[in-house]
Amino acid sequence: MDKIILLLAFAVSFIITFASTPFVKQIAEKVDIVDKPDEARRVHKKPIPLLGGLAMFYGFIISVILFGPSDSNIRGMVLGALVILVVGIIDDARQLSAKVKLPFQILAAVILILHDVRIDVISVPGFISDSGVLHLGFWGIPLTLIWVVGVTNAVNLIDGLDGLAAGVSSISCMSLLCISLIVGEYEVALITAALTGACFGFLPYNFNPAKIFMGDTGSTFLGFILASVSIMGLFKSYAVISVAVPFLVLGLPLFDTGFAILRRMKAGKPIMSPDREHLHHRVLDMGFSQKKTVSIIYLMCTVLGLCAVVMVSNGILQALLLILCVIAAVLLASRLIGLRMEKEGEKDEEETND
Repeated sequence: MDKIILLLAFAVSFIITFASTPFVKQIAEKVDIVDKPDEARRVHKKPIPLLGGLAMFYGFIISVILFGPSDSNIRGMVLGALVILVVGIIDDARQLSAKVKLPFQILAAVILILHDVRIDVISVPGFISDSGVLHLGFWGIPLTLIWVVGVTNAVNLIDGLDGLAAGVSSISCMSLLCISLIVGEYEVALITAALTGACFGFLPYNFNPAKIFMGDTGSTFLGFILASVSIMGLFKSYAVISVAVPFLVLGLPLFDTGFAILRRMKAGKPIMSPDREHLHHRVLDMGFSQKKTVSIIYLMCTVLGLCAVVMVSNGILQALLLILCVIAAVLLASRLIGLRMEKEGEKDEEETND
């Protein structure tokens, strides 16, 4: 019965998102909430409607209301998501600064904490605690705030190519869904099933060439829900005792964000200032098309998610072996691609000389 409800949660979210996206597109065009390619870091060449995240939110919320339990955790997540959604809509319409958005993201995280969604414990070496667990007490509050705000913005920052943020989020959701089923956390499984359905319902309109963008309305909403669900229920333990699990599942956006912060600090720029040095930009600059770039990043996220699932089901050793094999394969592939590009460059040079 539980599996049937999970399928229904996915299906309802998918159908509602898929059906409502064209209407949201019409609304965005009518009120002129569109992304205009007036900056060098933009990849698309023509104006594209925003607000696609509104359809995703609608499909997700209806599904959770219909099939999810009415408990404190769910209420906190929904209320926090509403704050994120409203700010996202205003941002898509008027381009709010990071300083304006940050207090509302913190407010959404506080709402979660007030509804008992927080990081309570963290794993430590045995010489610090015999149980291997350190209860955080008050310090769990700032740690939860950092995690929620960080993941929310991390997903937002990778939303730079058609289908990228929605695809990466759906892969993360499916990884969390698998892990929640392994550890027997039904509530988390239902939320991730509904969010996966919303992502899948939006992707047909967002694949290259995109007909609509999710905008900050969608990317911050996805980031907030992913941050919330990773510390709900038994995931409170898995998110801190096995710290690698959430960092693997959300590894790519977190790595990209962390690298961006270090890069901008080194250059003496504000850490929230936009640039064209994100991972997807770098892959594009290697000569790959948008579709191939997105596929490469999808593959990276899938591998990280698979490592997290293996870690939970079979232990750390197997996951580490898988990671090492993947790293070796990536290094080999990068070398082969580099050699190919060098040969193509030499060939082009010879043709030019002739």
